[in-house]
Amino acid sequence: MMPTGSSQQSNVASSAQQPTRANNPLQVPFPQPTQQLGSYQQPNQQLGSLQQPTQQLGSYQQPNQQLGSLQQSTQLGPVQQPSQLGAFPQPRLTSNVFQGSLMQQPSQLGSFQPANKLGSFQPNQQLGSLQQQAGLASKFAPSSMQQLIKGDRSMITLSDDSYMVKQIQETHNPDGREVDARPLLYIVEDILNRATLPAEGIITTGTQAQIENLEDKTHPANLLVMLDALSYTIDRIASEIAYKAFSGMDAHQTTLSIFNMVSPFAWDAKLVLAVAAFALNYGEFWLLAQMYSTNNLAKSMALLRQVPSLIEHAGILKPRLDALNDLLRSIMEVSRCVVEFKELPSMYITQDVPALASAWAHVPTAVYWTIRSIVACAAQISSFASLGYEFVTSGTESWELSTLAHKLKTIRDHLKKQLEICYQYIEEKRDIEDFQTLVNLFEMMHIDNIKPLKALIYPRDDLQPLVDGSSKKRVNIEVLRRKNVLLLISTLDISQDELSILEQIYNESRLHPTRQDIQYEVVWIPIVDRSVQWTDPMQKQFEALQSGMPWYTVYHPSLIGKAVMRFIRERWHFRNKPILVVLDPQGKVVSPNAIHMMWIWGSNAFPFTSLREEALWRDETWRLELLVNGIDQTILNWVKEEKYIFLYGGDDIEWIRKFTNAARAVSVEAKIPMEMVYVGKGSKRDKVRRVIATITLEKLSTSWQDQTMIWFFWTRLESMLFSKIQLGKADDHFDPMVQEIKKLLTYDREGGWAVLSKGSSVVVNGHGNTMLPTLLEYDSWKQNVSLHGFDLAFKNHHDMLRGISHPCSRFEFSHVAGKIPEGMRCPECHRGMEKYTTFLCCHDEGILSILQ
Repeated sequence: MMPTGSSQQSNVASSAQQPTRANNPLQVPFPQPTQQLGSYQQPNQQLGSLQQPTQQLGSYQQPNQQLGSLQQSTQLGPVQQPSQLGAFPQPRLTSNVFQGSLMQQPSQLGSFQPANKLGSFQPNQQLGSLQQQAGLASKFAPSSMQQLIKGDRSMITLSDDSYMVKQIQETHNPDGREVDARPLLYIVEDILNRATLPAEGIITTGTQAQIENLEDKTHPANLLVMLDALSYTIDRIASEIAYKAFSGMDAHQTTLSIFNMVSPFAWDAKLVLAVAAFALNYGEFWLLAQMYSTNNLAKSMALLRQVPSLIEHAGILKPRLDALNDLLRSIMEVSRCVVEFKELPSMYITQDVPALASAWAHVPTAVYWTIRSIVACAAQISSFASLGYEFVTSGTESWELSTLAHKLKTIRDHLKKQLEICYQYIEEKRDIEDFQTLVNLFEMMHIDNIKPLKALIYPRDDLQPLVDGSSKKRVNIEVLRRKNVLLLISTLDISQDELSILEQIYNESRLHPTRQDIQYEVVWIPIVDRSVQWTDPMQKQFEALQSGMPWYTVYHPSLIGKAVMRFIRERWHFRNKPILVVLDPQGKVVSPNAIHMMWIWGSNAFPFTSLREEALWRDETWRLELLVNGIDQTILNWVKEEKYIFLYGGDDIEWIRKFTNAARAVSVEAKIPMEMVYVGKGSKRDKVRRVIATITLEKLSTSWQDQTMIWFFWTRLESMLFSKIQLGKADDHFDPMVQEIKKLLTYDREGGWAVLSKGSSVVVNGHGNTMLPTLLEYDSWKQNVSLHGFDLAFKNHHDMLRGISHPCSRFEFSHVAGKIPEGMRCPECHRGMEKYTTFLCCHDEGILSILQ
């Protein structure tokens, strides 16, 4: 005890306790507005009435008569009560910052009256109307308010946190204990969300679902064990915050004292423990605010803390509450970021990764400013409980909270940016691992196909990843067990032509359900660029495609992982043009792309293996049915009748007029049955439509009116070449079919062309600049018709003209077409062809999906 009559020690820390420019570099001098805050600068005026002569407050100021002398502990020592108040219970400073009503200055304790507002001051002749005095704030504000204004205002002038970081790092002495901070953080989020007085919550949208499932998130059994070990530390921190909020300790010193308490813990645990301690006090206060009108116990306790007055003036306090809530949001956002850094999987990212190293270098600073903001929030709440609304309507404290919130938001933005980089790094590592897993998986032998299919489509069992095309219901991958599966892989730009032909072939295979030799299942795997944001039009496009498919489809493109897409592109050479990868009942790839077989031979190519593809080519010959099979039954009838048939194409209408007129004249003169069919062109659909309209109008010949027939003809022809390329026989000089297919494809690039057949046998496949002269020069070779027949006479004269004028050969392979050969030989002269890069812009709706 101090001797009677000695000056009382202030509740505010002494000048030796407070950080100054000499002993605390963080306390940068900040000019104080003397009219508003001048009294804060006078040590002997920091407690107002406690330090003033008796003529100001009368008997309230006689320390030797009313309260004796106050002994203030440097840490948590209780206030020594005078003999007159000796029976008064000691204040229990555990986990409740708002027990401050028991810790008011002695002059205040003596003035409590059993009035309507418990704890209100009764004005006397000396005080008059205290609320109207300009110095009221400085005289009656808790010293924590003064220190917050003096200390935290200096925060905005800090340009270098290095000294502060050094101080807090000196307190960091982890002992290896592991704390799972996430469950505790969920509880804190729940408290802050439910304890906020205004309607808007603290926690952002989307976290509420986590809170509603709090029991699932925190695993109660493990949480109780953890809390049992941490409750003492949380209670100590709560008491420290409670005491320092009223004792006037500088905010920085208070923050350092908390760091000393959590010295053995990791950085994320330090932060979450401090936030939990604050949430304990904060939640208790607002619990009274929510319950005092319906619970008598809460009502009495709320009166002691002046909660009704606070709620009554909540509208006036809205700016302060908004600033407080904004700071609390920032506190939680930074806390989540720090916890997320700790939870990053060490198997994919380590401290030597620059992004993580940079982030961890900033974590101490982030933890410091977050805990310091907690101290500021506690001081603000204490002002609500102790002074009522008159003092806290000042805008100064809102400015302080906003400044801290701005600081934390800057830290949050930096941490989130680093987190994003870390997650991207982890995702890349996982993608590499998943990709290699897929590679290994498809090199292994399996009992059935389920494991490979799950790895491709969806590896988990938490949902049904497929949609049955017939019932439109979701199903498990189990429906594909031990079946031949054709994976139709495409983008959302797959054409209706491709789908209609594929659907026709698929449905034909279902006409004979008892034939096991043609049974297979098709699964559509949609590939979507993950870098492109998914939009409503894309969703509608996907749903339209999915609803029209009779086979199985993946429920949504998002189920297909990035590693799977990389595997499909690198190992199966997918380039945006649809492919059909065939898996046998054991999940082995038996064809990297069977779509060529599907277009050429349909279900007859079952089981769509590479061996089956080779066998089909061995049995095939260069004949007209190969070109038109499954497209035009009329031509097949002509073949049976052994008629001479001209298939011709191109987009030069003048050449077409000359060719058809010359062919008709020759057939009349030679007295042979001849038919002509215009099969269009592999591109330029709009121009082909105009040509067809002219041919029909002028009755030049028969033509295919359906554009799908034209598309399928050229698609099958390209498929024949790609099939040969896939089998490594694109330049087989002993295979006449390869050479003839290549000729037709190169003729289609410019000018006109024609194929002459007699029945099934192809006589001549020639370019327009040799086929038309052959017909026009009929008089020069007609004498050979009677000797050798029309077909041989035509061929001999055509070959003579071709030997004089060799047409240029050209192939154009789109980069989306899949596997492209390294080199090609000319089908005319068999020399190696030069390779060029061509950029083509073709505004043709029919081939946009192929060229884009």
